[in-house]
Amino acid sequence: MNAAPDQQSLRLGLLLQLEHRARRAAPAELAFVMVNETAQVATYEQAALWQSGAEGSGGGRLVALSGAAEFDPHGPYARWLDRVFAAVAMAGGGEDPRQLNPADLPAELAADWSAWLPAEVLWVPLARSGGMPLGGLLVARAAPWGEGERQLLGLLAEHYAQCWILSHLPKTRVPWAEGLKRRRLALAAILVALLVVALLPVRISALVPAEVVPIEPLQVRAPFEGVVDAVLVEPNAHVTAGQKLLSLETAQLRTRQRVAVKAREIAEAEYGQAAQQAMSEDKAKGKLSLLSAKIEQQAAEVAYVDDLLARADLTAPADGIAIFDTPAEWIGKPVSVGERIMLVADPGRVELELQVPVAEAVTFDQGADVAFFRNVAPERPVAAQVAFASYAANVTAEGVAAYRFRARFSDGGDLRIGLKGTAKLYGPRRPLALWLLRRPLAVMRQWLTL
Repeated sequence: MNAAPDQQSLRLGLLLQLEHRARRAAPAELAFVMVNETAQVATYEQAALWQSGAEGSGGGRLVALSGAAEFDPHGPYARWLDRVFAAVAMAGGGEDPRQLNPADLPAELAADWSAWLPAEVLWVPLARSGGMPLGGLLVARAAPWGEGERQLLGLLAEHYAQCWILSHLPKTRVPWAEGLKRRRLALAAILVALLVVALLPVRISALVPAEVVPIEPLQVRAPFEGVVDAVLVEPNAHVTAGQKLLSLETAQLRTRQRVAVKAREIAEAEYGQAAQQAMSEDKAKGKLSLLSAKIEQQAAEVAYVDDLLARADLTAPADGIAIFDTPAEWIGKPVSVGERIMLVADPGRVELELQVPVAEAVTFDQGADVAFFRNVAPERPVAAQVAFASYAANVTAEGVAAYRFRARFSDGGDLRIGLKGTAKLYGPRRPLALWLLRRPLAVMRQWLTL
């Protein structure tokens, strides 16, 4: 039911593709397209392209044959077609495709018709807009030609004629190229000026995230595995040396202490009993050294538990501020031995920590200048100098490989620990061209694995 519309759509699509191919073809390629690829829209067995001679000179020549990239112009088939085309051109007949028959040719040419061409031959003229002939396309097959195919070939012939004219136009001069030739001196001066500007030394820089951190903070760590029972200070609160900061749950330790004390008492009682027996029995004297070692073992256990109980209350190692998360996140949280719970730092001794991505690392020099723009006051940058750069890059929380830099402030002022912002890290002076091309060069280096 939909076969006819589908066939028409397919033929229309093929026609558009063929026109697109013809517009982009060179003269030799265009001739090949006309005699071979026209079969996509109108089936035929043979095709030949003929080009008319110059205006007023008469004559013409055979340009292309279907199924052959090259042909012998002196062969019998080519020579017969040349004579046929000359006879058709002399007869005229308008710009529309028309049927050719042996009766349209002189007798000597018509006699060889069946030897060279099928029965049904269609002549498709190619002409300029004014009607002046360019040549023609001959297509032949055994089946009769339909009216729709004639109209389709007529439309295609108009497009072929335009493409033929455009492809044979002489190359025109480009006005702006001619202007450049006349302005060689000015162009040379501009190029020299650009080269000078490209070589101007500029100070390269990079913008990286930064945070104010304490200098040499003291860590408060868990002395043993346990659970945080209470946090006795608030975050960022000022503390003094020896001040209790938090305590760990001691119920399990106290039970363990009572068991250890009881085991020591039992060992002491056994030792006393064995000492009395040793006065009358030689066999009991051999147990005294073993029982004495057992008493020492239990005493060491009691001393160890007592020491853990004494360390269950964590105190401030020095004056400063307590740096940690909210107390609610720590109360009831299990901790392992050595796990850091909080920091105690001097608020007056701060420095800047920079996370410099590998692609942004412009310098590793000690003393390189840094300008810190705080998020709360970006209009007032704070000066600093690089004091440390990590040897290897580490992956940040954002998943970016970065070097860790530390910078000391010239004047820390009112900078608070934990303050974040953006730091501008300055590197050495480099030519402007190198600074502008550093990212493309880095990408090319990665592509080329250099």
